[in-house]
Amino acid sequence: MSIALEHINYVYSPGTAYEKQALKSVSLEIPQGQFVGIIGHTGSGKSTLIQHLNGLTRATSGRILYEGKNIYEEGFDMRWLRSQVGLVFQYPEHQLFEVDVLSDVCFGPKNQGLSQEECEERAKEALDLVGFPEKYYRQSPFELSGGQKRRVAIAGVLAMRPKVLVLDEPTAGLDPKGRDEILDQVERLHKETGMTVILVSHSMEDVARYVERIIVMNRGEKMLDGTPREVFRHYKELEKVGLAAPQVTYVMHDLKERGFDLSPDATTIEEAANEIMRSLS
Repeated sequence: MSIALEHINYVYSPGTAYEKQALKSVSLEIPQGQFVGIIGHTGSGKSTLIQHLNGLTRATSGRILYEGKNIYEEGFDMRWLRSQVGLVFQYPEHQLFEVDVLSDVCFGPKNQGLSQEECEERAKEALDLVGFPEKYYRQSPFELSGGQKRRVAIAGVLAMRPKVLVLDEPTAGLDPKGRDEILDQVERLHKETGMTVILVSHSMEDVARYVERIIVMNRGEKMLDGTPREVFRHYKELEKVGLAAPQVTYVMHDLKERGFDLSPDATTIEEAANEIMRSLS
């Protein structure tokens, strides 16, 4: 199972004075079970790109295949697709609206036609997956902390049991502790369920630490696509388009230039520490 994009173009407001091409012939494939990071400066097309993955936005031209089926073919079930590809928007807590946490997470399964008992079972399972405490199930979502609200919003998508989880800047506005807690839970979820996770982030440290593949968007085009090490080797090219590598990458390159016999490809503190110890020994 996979999602494949073939020469996807998207134009905002075509034929008007505000016409703008947001995506330019983007082709890529994301296999089932992969943890992918998408990075790019503001306006690079990354958020527009992910909104195509569950049919929320329709491409101006090109094809999107989910499990080998063209989602734009007549008769394709978009409602089914959106239950398979769950999209969590930036600041998802703004979408919370029910009287208590459990009811909010039940909303998706209820729309899938499940019984109240099945909805609550799915909701409790999803809340457990994101590490949300049971003692808060009957509390109003509006009384929760920012990090707790994010967990509830993510659980609301997970309760529909998607095969793919797409997260658009899920840690925006959170403090460092809250950010780490959310991403640690997402990483655990990915490992335990084998779910495909697509993470849009502006933090190079976060994508270097968690994902196995990075897609770099620039001016609506796919600029780079590879492992964190492969992508961050191009840190000078990234700088030219308003991005950067993780700070540890710069430290390693500086040590290399000062004569240390080490590989500068480390992208996390753990990798850098291991490489420095290897060099010193």
